[in-house]
Amino acid sequence: MIRRWIRNYQKRQLKDANFAFLFDDALTDEVVCFDCETTGLNPKKDKIITLSAIKIRGNQILTSDALTLKIQQQAQINEESIKVHHIRNMDAQDGMTEQQAMSAFLNFIGHRPLVGYYLEFDRAMVNQVIKPWLGISLPNQAIEVSELYYDFKEDLIPQKMIDLSFQAILKELQLPNLGQHDAFSDALMTALIYVKLQGLKKTR
Repeated sequence: MIRRWIRNYQKRQLKDANFAFLFDDALTDEVVCFDCETTGLNPKKDKIITLSAIKIRGNQILTSDALTLKIQQQAQINEESIKVHHIRNMDAQDGMTEQQAMSAFLNFIGHRPLVGYYLEFDRAMVNQVIKPWLGISLPNQAIEVSELYYDFKEDLIPQKMIDLSFQAILKELQLPNLGQHDAFSDALMTALIYVKLQGLKKTR
C-alpha cells in the first residue's frame, strides 16, 4: 500500500509524460540486471562512465537483448578511478551525453524490476541524472542479490556469519568469475547469481 502511494506521488511529479510507462504495473516475468562503472563512489559528485543492463526472462539471461552505454565526461577522470576500470576520458569521448544515455536506459528497462549487487549505489547514480531532469527517482522495484543470498544462507544455517562479498557469493554458488569492474561482466555475473538463487529457492 505504501509503495503504491509513493509510486502515485512520484508519477504526479513526472515532468515528461513520455516516461509515464515507468509507472505501469510489471505484469511480465522479466527483470533487468544492471551495473555502472563510475568516476568514484560518491553519488553526489561522481559520474557514470559506462552502464550495462541485461534482461532476464524467467530463468533465461537474454545476453542478446542487452544494453551497454558509454557516457562522455566533462571533467577529468581521476587516476585512482582509471586504475579500477581502465577507462580514460579519451575512451569515452565518442559516448552519449548523460541525458541521452539515461533516456536509452529508461526505455530499455521500462517498468521491469531492477536487479543488482550494491544496487542502492547504482540507482543513486542514475537518480543523480534523472531527478533534476524528470523530477522523479527510479520507481522500479529493487531486488538486491546480496539480500537474496543472505536469506538463502540464513535459511540453511541460522545465525551464521555470512560473507556477502561478490567473490564469495560467486564461489559459494559455483559460478564463474569473469573479472570485475567491467559493467557488462558485472551485470552478467549478477544476473547469474540471481537466476541461480531463484532456481535454488524453487528446489528447496
